[in-house]
This record gives sequence, C-alpha cells and structure tokens, in this order.
Amino acid sequence: QVQLVESGGGLVQAGGSLRVSCAASGLTFSSYAMGWFRQTPGKEREFVAGVSRSGGNTYYADSVKGRFTISRDNAKNTVYLQMNSLKPGDTAAYYCAARTISITTIWNQYEYWGQGTQVTVSS
Repeated sequence: QVQLVESGGGLVQAGGSLRVSCAASGLTFSSYAMGWFRQTPGKEREFVAGVSRSGGNTYYADSVKGRFTISRDNAKNTVYLQMNSLKPGDTAAYYCAARTISITTIWNQYEYWGQGTQVTVSS
C-alpha cells in the first residue's frame, strides 16, 4: 500500500534551520506532484509548498517564500522541505502529500498523506 513517512521535525530556535523529509513507497513516485502542508490545532491544513513530478516547477505560500525550499529526488522516492529563518509562527505539524499530475494548494485534492512531523520554533 502507499506510505508517506515524514521525518526530521524537532525543536529549533527562531532564526534557525531545519530540513524535513518525506519518503514514499507503494506508488510510482515520479508520477505524483508532491506538496507540504502544515496544521496547528483548531486550524485548517495550510499549503506550504509544492513541487511538480519532475521537480522542475515549485510553488510556495507567500508566508514562506524566500525562506523555504522544496525539492525532490525521484531516485530516492523522497521529497524535502528545507526551512530557513524559522519563526515561531512556523510552529505546526508538517505533512507531505501526493497528487497525480499537478500541484494544487487545496489540501483535499491530494490523494495520499503522511502522518506528519512536528516542528516547533521557540522565540
């Protein structure tokens, strides 16, 4: 079955950096656009970044543009989110998601989800 497994979350001070990863299995990884979303308690899941199937196109939420970088390695079936200049407002559970064909910012249009990894940014 399809599995998306995030890793790399943790506690970091404001201004610091963290890289989260998502390893995929059970699907033809290169056939799926990948997205990162985040969620805090009581709030809707929020789009953070997306990458096309080839990795040639990326898209970011305005709130993270210039600070976060999404990338993928199709040979390793893995997508990454490099997060720099972290702020306390970036604190959330981060989820990766897979969608056939193209990136979308709408969370319920993704077909597969990981279990999430917590990122906490202290001030």
